[in-house]
Amino acid sequence: MNIIAFLRSFTILFLSCVTIITRFDWCFSSITTSSFSLNAVGGGHFSFDETSLRNAAKDFGNRFQYQPIAVMNPESVSDIANTIKHVWLMGPTSHLTVAARGHAHSLQGQAQAPNGIVINMESLKLPGMHLHLGADSDSDSDSDSDSPYVDVSGGELWINILHETLRFGLTPRSWTDYLHLTVGGTLSNAGVSGQAFRHGPQISNVQQLEIVTGTGQVVNCSKDENGELFHSVLGGLGQFGIITRARILLEPAPTMVKWIRVLYSDFTAFTRDQEKLISSENNNAFDYIEGFVIINRTGLLNNWRSTFNPQDPIQANQFKSDGRTLFCLELAKYFNPQDIDFVNEEVEKHLSYLHYIESTLFLTEVTYVEFLDRVHVSELKLRSKGLWDVPHPWLNLFVPRSNIHKFAEVVFGNILTETSNGPVLIYPVNKSK
Repeated sequence: MNIIAFLRSFTILFLSCVTIITRFDWCFSSITTSSFSLNAVGGGHFSFDETSLRNAAKDFGNRFQYQPIAVMNPESVSDIANTIKHVWLMGPTSHLTVAARGHAHSLQGQAQAPNGIVINMESLKLPGMHLHLGADSDSDSDSDSDSPYVDVSGGELWINILHETLRFGLTPRSWTDYLHLTVGGTLSNAGVSGQAFRHGPQISNVQQLEIVTGTGQVVNCSKDENGELFHSVLGGLGQFGIITRARILLEPAPTMVKWIRVLYSDFTAFTRDQEKLISSENNNAFDYIEGFVIINRTGLLNNWRSTFNPQDPIQANQFKSDGRTLFCLELAKYFNPQDIDFVNEEVEKHLSYLHYIESTLFLTEVTYVEFLDRVHVSELKLRSKGLWDVPHPWLNLFVPRSNIHKFAEVVFGNILTETSNGPVLIYPVNKSK
């Protein structure tokens, strides 16, 4: 209780300093200790050193840098709950804000707290990961309650979940393209990748959550228990509470992936084929369906050769992009080695229904882990060139099918120019998911 009283007194004292001066560094210069314990049970601590504050003011967008007054490093949910509760008890006249920060892949400073408190969610480690292997394989039940799942901290990285669940032959159903993100971070947004057309985004594959609300309460919620809070927090951008724990549904994991890329010069044909592949009658054709836009890129197919093999090398050598705007359809089919012949037949059959440029069919086979962690390979290359930390003025939009062609005409035909070289991804998603 003495420590909690000290925290409240410290915060009030600090806010008093703010009303007198505008430089926060002066107010903190009198504090000789860089951190203090939150409580005897949790064991977390606050950090006030300049390095911690500067790091908390950075994100992947690299366009906004707002320093907090403190960084909280929790070891348990009680550390987070106590902090938020005491900030809330300061009342509506307080301007002190709190923000949860995962792996800092926000784009516009959403995980920053100007002159507030940033919670370092990656510090939240207890309790650890727990796997439930599900009902016996001969069970007749199809309900999610009998499905395998993993209970994880909101600060856990998806890449760590992948490696842990694979030890038991299991894997989450839905992913993001980049796995070095926290569970709480992606579930507070949506978690969209090429699997979303079938399983929905990651927020559609959560069975239960533990939440710290804006008043500091710790609440368990699911579709059936505190359902309004459950649905509000998922994709709620952190406005309804902080996700401190999540129960993620799992499925049997494959070991290999057949990875495919084809090109289109016509946007209508490209979107028509995407829609065909995600329709109910073709839902099992591929396990991953995505796409991206290529603007004024010469030598494109030669660049692919480092990873992919052209089905027809002679035709591929004759293909010229001529600086055109092209559309790449990216597909993946999961399999186990003993099923390779059947998978090859299925892939060939479904590709025969599509209307891509024939000379641009490229394929490769990689492990399941290599496929899911593919963006990390690009990250390492960009980091080696000093290009990973450049500003990312990115934007994510859900565009209805009725407007996608008008959108493409305006954006790809006018706004984006030949100097545009950033990624433009197109995910086909079923509204029902």
